[in-house]
Amino acid sequence: MLEGKAMEAFDLYCDDEVIMQENQMPPTIGKEVNRQRELEFFKSITEFRGASVLDLATGEDTTMVIWHYDYTHKDWAFGITSRFLLKNGRREKLYRSSFIAVIDGGEIARKV
Repeated sequence: MLEGKAMEAFDLYCDDEVIMQENQMPPTIGKEVNRQRELEFFKSITEFRGASVLDLATGEDTTMVIWHYDYTHKDWAFGITSRFLLKNGRREKLYRSSFIAVIDGGEIARKV
């Protein structure tokens, strides 16, 4: 991710039945449909200022990480997104990803 290879990471680490959800929107299920959504989102980024891991937790058969992204989106003044990723040991790849998008000085919004 930090090397600008987000889609390569998506292809390598996401399960075929990955579930992605933004704010309180209904979840989107499936790798191909989520891949298209990610591509559209990345095309809308005009400036990427950085990303960092905020928290990491591991337990029996479970790994979770929370990322913080700071960027400018073509349709928003700016964007700050926290992304929660979950991998369960029963699956070999990431299967749950949730986004909380904060834009325009703190207003919660969803990516379109």
